Amino acid sequence: MTLSHHVAVITSDEQALIVASDLAEDFKRDSALRDRERRLPHPELEVFSRSGLWGISVPKEYGGAGVSNVTLAKVIALIAQADGSLGQIPQNHFYALEVLRVNGSEAQKKRLYAEVLAGQRFGNALAELGTKTAHDRATSLTRDGDGYRINGRKFYATGAIYAQRIPTSVVDEHGVQQLAFVPRDSQGLTVIDDWSGFGQRTTGSGSVVFEDVYVAADDVIPFQSAFERPTTVGPLAQILHAAIDTGIARAAYEDALHFVRTKTRPWIDATHEKATDDPLTIKSFGHLAIRLHATEALLERSGEFLDKAQAEMNAETVAAASIAVAEARAISTEISLAAGSTLFELAGSQATLIEHGLDRHWRNARVHTLHDPVRWKYHAVGNYYLNDENPPLRGTI
Repeated sequence: MTLSHHVAVITSDEQALIVASDLAEDFKRDSALRDRERRLPHPELEVFSRSGLWGISVPKEYGGAGVSNVTLAKVIALIAQADGSLGQIPQNHFYALEVLRVNGSEAQKKRLYAEVLAGQRFGNALAELGTKTAHDRATSLTRDGDGYRINGRKFYATGAIYAQRIPTSVVDEHGVQQLAFVPRDSQGLTVIDDWSGFGQRTTGSGSVVFEDVYVAADDVIPFQSAFERPTTVGPLAQILHAAIDTGIARAAYEDALHFVRTKTRPWIDATHEKATDDPLTIKSFGHLAIRLHATEALLERSGEFLDKAQAEMNAETVAAASIAVAEARAISTEISLAAGSTLFELAGSQATLIEHGLDRHWRNARVHTLHDPVRWKYHAVGNYYLNDENPPLRGTI
């Protein structure tokens, strides 16, 4: 994979939203085709990278736009509305940048932020199969001279196949988790395209194998410590997931409107004629619209809480941000599934639904919302308000 050239420089929140809106229009055009044929979006990601959007969370003091989390979430939602997979691919990129911001040394920040601003994409190799819990890791980091060697296998490595660096969770010789920013072309590193989800089909969420992969000491950043004290790493990860679901929900809602307005002809422009007098259909759209608008409002609210927590990280601000994000994540899960399901209900068994890729919204939502159990979001929110108990410090809350 070649590194993106001529990367644009985004300097403001307003510019980021304009660029994202323009890109979304382009990405939407062939999104159904990419899904149907599982056409990996390498060309689209090059355009995405060159747009400068992958560097918008880099702090201003390091040359980035340092956009608010409200803006970051809106950017991801816009891209996910156009293509749910394209919206998810940069999620772990921004997650890794937050770990870097919170735990990286000054030298690491300068170097890795510069790479991102030059167009590099970061993937991920975090999750593992066969461990005792979802938070445990077995991939090892062992000392080798001035650097380290990595051995292990990862799965659900979203974005790794498209990345120039693959941030990898590893366990050192003291049993402490670190995050190694491994170059994609490292000897002994193999990315396997074995992702077979029936939704989010082009995220490239396959496996990564490390066989004595060398990594320089300067490319290893503390990871476990980001969850041993209050930091914004967890809520930052989760607001991006909420944004992905919100974008998918908006796409399903808009396509459902279009489908009903044009009866069984979703591929032509809607007319100005009255869509329907059916009270049940009208009620369905009223129900969807209210919940979608509530979701979008809660997503923006959670970004504001997260901005405050990043400005002053302590137990209170991080807990408040985590809960605000959990609220957005819970409702975005519900509305993304509901919007896709409603599209099926209104279209019935008509072949046009699948012919034109409208079934992908429900499939994308069903797969992505399984990323981490939403039931625990409700538990955390209830415990916070009822028992004044702060949520756990995890990447899933």
